[in-house]
Order: sequence, then structure tokens, then C-alpha cells
Amino acid sequence: MMEVLAPGRLTTIQDMGRDGYGYLGVPCAGAADRLNLRIANRLVGNPEGAAALEMTAEGASLRFDADARVALTGGALELQLDGAPAPMYQTLSVKAGMELRCGRITQGWRSYLAVAGGIQADPVLGSRSTDTLAKLGPAPLEAGMRVELGAVPVPGAGAYLRSAPQYATRVRLRILAGLHQEWFAPEALLALRNSVFRVSSQSDRIGLRLEGSALQRIKQGELPSMGMVEGAVQVPGSGQPIVLMANHGATGGYPVIGKVIAADLHLAAQLPPGAEVGFMDVSRAEAMEALRRQELRLSQDLISADASLLAARALMQLAGNHASLQQAAVSDGKRRIRIRK
Repeated sequence: MMEVLAPGRLTTIQDMGRDGYGYLGVPCAGAADRLNLRIANRLVGNPEGAAALEMTAEGASLRFDADARVALTGGALELQLDGAPAPMYQTLSVKAGMELRCGRITQGWRSYLAVAGGIQADPVLGSRSTDTLAKLGPAPLEAGMRVELGAVPVPGAGAYLRSAPQYATRVRLRILAGLHQEWFAPEALLALRNSVFRVSSQSDRIGLRLEGSALQRIKQGELPSMGMVEGAVQVPGSGQPIVLMANHGATGGYPVIGKVIAADLHLAAQLPPGAEVGFMDVSRAEAMEALRRQELRLSQDLISADASLLAARALMQLAGNHASLQQAAVSDGKRRIRIRK
């Protein structure tokens, strides 16, 4: 079990979501950044789709009742384990009674905490994800709650990610042409690709609301409701685009001018309010190749490691941000700690 000491701004239980229920009007929900959910679970030996905690803007503070293996991925956190700084993107060993404090997210917008054995909650339609639109699944975390953990898998070697993703406040998302190009003036299609939009503070797990050049529509009114997918770029009457996120509704009636490719959805999920967004056209073949390369990098960059290597790596990872660790790593102008493969 874990006790919630402080829940952060919005901390929810998320897995890969409720696929296959759109025909009933049930959103998929699930992790906004599925790539980082998968990485966190791999680092602790869980199946990729095991339930974990998704933390937005700031992390939760937790106390563990029993020994555990955990990993944190996604947006960079001010992370402390029992008062000592701790690294992300690697397996961490937690002893019973220890406190894990996840502070502000200083780079990106969402972070993920996976625990060996997974987070346990009553599944709804086959998923443990918190649906913030339809109000399905477990409630967001609150102080004093106790979170149940699953049976711990057989202990194995820990792991780390060799090259962690970096999340900037200005990105260019790759898109495929949308279904409703004929709804827009040529100037609107040009503006989508040449303008920089700003992420609105009204954005959430349902949609990334963008502010900037209004995209002029030729046709007025709305479409009959039709099925929608994550990453679709809808344009309501205001002309301000909305990128649909993991918790979007199953249907929608706004015309779709583009679709963010699967390989870039994790970038969209990590954009905080005020971040700047541009768009770039790619072909379907290029979108598939980007996804293939992402999966290849993930398989190559996930490295098994024993406890001593993880400890040394943690020290070197943290040395750049903490003066005391810099002194431990470098003394009298000479590097005192080296990591060799």
C-alpha cells in the first residue's frame, strides 16, 4: 500500500484506456502520454499497460508501507526519496516507511510513477483509468487515501533509459492532412502550417486548446457527429484549433483540419499552458517511419543494470543540478567517479 500525503494538482490512476467502447459513447481515456507510461512500467518489470499514477503540473507525495521498486518518467520533477534527490528514468528501490516526494514539474507537464506490481483499483469496462470526462474509474487522489499495489513480480535486474526524452516549451508537431480540407479557405491551410499557436490555460486531458491565427472556414455550421480519434485537430466556429487528447469524447462535429501523428502525441501531452506550437505536414509513410524509429529507440535505449551501476548512474545524473554531488564527482579539478560499460 501507499499512503497519499499530498496529491499534487491532479494525480490520477491511468493505464492504456478503454479501447473498443466508442460505439457506446465511452471515451478511451487512459494515459495522456502513453509513451512515458510504457517506459515507466518497463523500468519496474510490469506489463506496459499496467496502471500507474499520472501527475499533472506537480507531483504527489507518498509514503510506502512495504519495500517497492518504482520508476518515474515524463516531465522533469523535483524528486526526493526520503529527503535525498533521486533520478528519473531508472529503477529506484524504496524501503518500507520511506517517503517519495514529487515536487513541481519543471520541464514538460505530466509525469508518471509506476510501481512493480502495478496500481490496483476496481476495473471499469476492462480499465483502471480515471476518465475525467465521463467520470468513470477511480477518483483522483486526495490526501489521506491509501492506494493498493499489486503483487510484486519476481525481482530482477533494474533498468534505466539511456536517452530520456526532452520536453521544450516550443515544438513543431507533425500532422497528416485532415478529413475536411474542403471546409477551409486556402489561407487557413497555409496559416495552420506557418503560424505559431499558444497553449491555452483552458487545456486539459480532453483537448489542447490553442490560441493564435483564426483558421477561416468556408462552410458554416457543423458536421453530423462522427467518431473522433486522439490527435485530431478540430476547428470550431471561433477558428481556434483544438488538438484532441486521450480523454476526448468518442464523437465530435467540428471539422478536422489535420491529425497529429502517433509518434508525436507524447510531445503534445507534455505541453504546459503558454507553450508554443507549430505544425508540419508529413506523409503517411513518414508517419509510420517515425513510429517505427521511436519503437526502435525505445528497445535499444532501455538498459538492464545491477544496483551498483544504477547507484553510480543516479549520482552522475544528479551531479549537474546539485553542488554537493558535483563536489563528490569532481575534486581538485579531477573527476573522481567514472562509469564504464
